[in-house]
Amino acid sequence: MKKLFKLVLALAMALGLCGCSGGNSSGNSEYGCDVLNVYNWGVYIGENVISDFQNEYGVKVNYSLFDSNEAMYTKILGGSHYDVLIPSDYMIERMIGEDLLQPIDKSIVDNLDNLYEGVLNKPYDMDNTYSVPYFWGNVGIVYDKTIVSEDDVKNQEWEVLKNEKYKGQIYMYDSERDSFMVALKALGYSMNTENEDEINEAYQWLVELDNTMDPAYATDEAIDGLIYGEKAMGVMYSGDAAYILSENENMAFYAPEKSGTNYWTDAMVIPANADCPGLANEFIKFVLEYDQSYDNAYTVGYASSNAQVLNDMVAEGGDYEGNDAYIPRQQNDKDEVFHNNEPVRELISELWIKVKNS
Repeated sequence: MKKLFKLVLALAMALGLCGCSGGNSSGNSEYGCDVLNVYNWGVYIGENVISDFQNEYGVKVNYSLFDSNEAMYTKILGGSHYDVLIPSDYMIERMIGEDLLQPIDKSIVDNLDNLYEGVLNKPYDMDNTYSVPYFWGNVGIVYDKTIVSEDDVKNQEWEVLKNEKYKGQIYMYDSERDSFMVALKALGYSMNTENEDEINEAYQWLVELDNTMDPAYATDEAIDGLIYGEKAMGVMYSGDAAYILSENENMAFYAPEKSGTNYWTDAMVIPANADCPGLANEFIKFVLEYDQSYDNAYTVGYASSNAQVLNDMVAEGGDYEGNDAYIPRQQNDKDEVFHNNEPVRELISELWIKVKNS
């Protein structure tokens, strides 16, 4: 999901930013610490954000990487200490419910008015007590306009993934949660359903797709695959889709309207066991400023939570001017935010293994 992983990881290693979480020393008299431990997705930060923060605040940042919300959650449950995490909406909901997060100190993070209004007050944290939006987006279909009919995509929506004209031409995102979202939405159900009959119907939908369409299950590798024409269509996050569209003029993006899709947010939070919460709040405030938010958006390619950066990216002369994927769709009553439901997650995890082995 996060592009350019090796490039950014190499950069982080070169700068000495990537490390395991460790205790903070007490060298900074204002915050009682001079080391900040940040735990983030692999490719999810601007080239200069960490170094600029270190220089401005006179501290060291240990920047560590995770590849899934569940891996991050396991580390926190295991007693690891981080000061800032950047998980996804449903995981934030879970961590709030389990008292694993502490409130944002809005006397320090006093620049929330920099945020785009559309990213605030989402169901996982209705008043943003515990979380500050970082990146956001939708899930949709990227397709090659020279091979895939636009009418097919817009008329069939998610069902186009089962159109046998395109057999062997499809990337299916290798994620149990997102794949079941696609199937449930195609069937007209909520992606947050707890109804086992509906979930099993979605399982059968995915099995049929697997058996008839010969899909390639992929994550980041699908980005280059679509850019270079290895496949003609794929399920994709809007941020990655924006990058694909910017690299290949034949590609288009469509988030199904009648069926709906996932509206997701990744946000900055502070664990309850953070060693340096004061400095963590300063880091969150720092990231929300224009220069840092622009660096993030430019480097990563996902929709910024900073309103001015978001607008500048799509304005005349902006990096994503005319790019249909960059600003996620809003105000569609069929779109949903994932809710945390551990029994359902365990069920679809078991079924997803069966799908790929079918």
